[in-house]
Amino acid sequence: MKNSIKRLTYPKVVFCAVLLGFNAAAEANYLSPTALAATTDGKMLFVVCAMANKVKVLDAADRKVLTTIATPHPPLGLALSPDGTRLFVTCAAPESKVCIVDIARRKIVETISVGHTAQAPVVSPDGKTLFVCNQFNNDVSVIDLAAKREVCRIAVQREPVAADITKDGKYLLVANHLHSGRADVEDVAAVVSVIDVIAGKVIKELRLPSGSEILKNIRVSPDGKYAAVTHIFASFGRAATQVRQGWMNANAMTILDLLEMKVRYTLLLDDPTRGAANPWGLAWSADGKTLAVTHAGTHEVSLINFPALLAGMPLDSGKVYSTKKNKPVLSFVSHYEGLDEGLPFLTGARQRVKLPPGDFGPRAVVVVGDTVYTANYFSDTLSAIDLHSPEHLVQSISLGQKVLADGHLADCPKGMVRKGEFYFNDATICQGGWQSCSSCHPGDARVDGLNWDLINDGIGNPKNTRSLLLAHKTPPAMFLGVRTNAEAAVRAGINFILFTKQPEAVASSIDEYLKSLKPVPSPHLEHGKFSQAAKRGEKLFSKAGCVDCHVPGLYTDLRSHDVGTRAAYDGATDKFYTPTLIEVWRTAPYLHNGSAATIRDVLTTSNNGNQHGDTSELSKQEIDDLCEYLLSL
Repeated sequence: MKNSIKRLTYPKVVFCAVLLGFNAAAEANYLSPTALAATTDGKMLFVVCAMANKVKVLDAADRKVLTTIATPHPPLGLALSPDGTRLFVTCAAPESKVCIVDIARRKIVETISVGHTAQAPVVSPDGKTLFVCNQFNNDVSVIDLAAKREVCRIAVQREPVAADITKDGKYLLVANHLHSGRADVEDVAAVVSVIDVIAGKVIKELRLPSGSEILKNIRVSPDGKYAAVTHIFASFGRAATQVRQGWMNANAMTILDLLEMKVRYTLLLDDPTRGAANPWGLAWSADGKTLAVTHAGTHEVSLINFPALLAGMPLDSGKVYSTKKNKPVLSFVSHYEGLDEGLPFLTGARQRVKLPPGDFGPRAVVVVGDTVYTANYFSDTLSAIDLHSPEHLVQSISLGQKVLADGHLADCPKGMVRKGEFYFNDATICQGGWQSCSSCHPGDARVDGLNWDLINDGIGNPKNTRSLLLAHKTPPAMFLGVRTNAEAAVRAGINFILFTKQPEAVASSIDEYLKSLKPVPSPHLEHGKFSQAAKRGEKLFSKAGCVDCHVPGLYTDLRSHDVGTRAAYDGATDKFYTPTLIEVWRTAPYLHNGSAATIRDVLTTSNNGNQHGDTSELSKQEIDDLCEYLLSL
């Protein structure tokens, strides 16, 4: 086993597809609208079509496609210049591009190189600077638009996926998708990084309430006083025995006070008896009175009366709230079911609008005048909601061939994979619509970074969420191997985590989706290749004996071992199955209980007795090199 080490390699040509969880052949069949923007006069809409590598330009009046602009990589974000003449499109790849579109000519006129998986572009109010989130570099590119070049990067915490700028242009607010740090502690939460634009550095981290994970979007209110952030609220500290009232995952929004630059309040977007899974996009009306939130898992939109919401917020301890016409704005029906008082449900000042039949997976949202538009990822449609019609009339706008109809995939070459991704993200197959598979496995079935006490292996022994990448090739499933393979785990997940019974076709299509996933190239690679440090680390990987259990190829021996990591909640004889190291750069924290925040911790402070690698005698430089190798896989 300690002979030559062969590394799995994945050609760059497939990255455009694997970034979003598909094989290359499937990509041409779908548009997958992911981001929206509108001109200031509201006459044109721009729609990012991530799987098709296109931006569609629509006439807002007749809702017809005017033209289509091809992009070099999957486009994930849009931003308009303040003067309305240019459109900035972030095109995601290991070495992403920002494409500058001349709106009058409707063509790309410039490109600027940025980081790994670029998204969420934000233009400064003076139009001189563009900020871009590089998700897997954990930083933000700062671009001088006059010089058309990146001038610096600003490090943030973990996987920046959304950003917005204060009205005075002083502060950039960056939503980090996941938390950084260990999972075996009481307070685990993602943060919003506050960047001082002039100083070019993070000056504050606004930590959300414990359990706040999978941040999706952040938007500043028109008056500049507030920002809203969408996220999951995970009650990871108790046994996952049910889903009712958000027992496992609730769906939340946090309001930030930008005058004091602090977290003001977090509330649940669910109703006490009905979940609103996977909150995603945010958009304000121009007058700031309406805040629209998409629910990608339940295929609906919340239209929130923001002034009424502000009036209903607690003044101090969370027990005081105002009412409007004797109806509570915030209801403190605890989602802890009497064990403790939890976050309030938003039960007033809002209407939940169901999308038309056949419109699925609303992600991005924009408000244009009296109309709310949503970009529906799984149906290749937009939904147009009339804010001022009595029943909020909703119209479906097709962007091309409709690939989903009445909840079932239309006939198409890669239908099983697409259908599987749909069900993986669909909370309507969960009891009460509280969560989907992606509520714990976001980012194409990867990790939420949390420990969960699932009933799969008994109560009282929480385990860290495992990535489902290569799950079907690395049996058994779960750290203790309680499921013989991934197929069994998928079906158990439907029964005991979504708490429903589904036809076999649902589970088998999820299998096909998971099998289609490919690793994303590591941000530690240099132009797709190992760095010199990683090459030195590759030799140490063999020297330290890591190769004995992490056999090159899948980087696992598919066996269980006692490697000295049992903790207080584990059984006296528990052994844990060797995880694959492929894409390990993306799956922190580490070990079965998330007790190692970094790969360095795995090799040092969490490796007493050299039970998972002979590392105690390695120098600091050698540890650095070994870490670099592992993080490059």
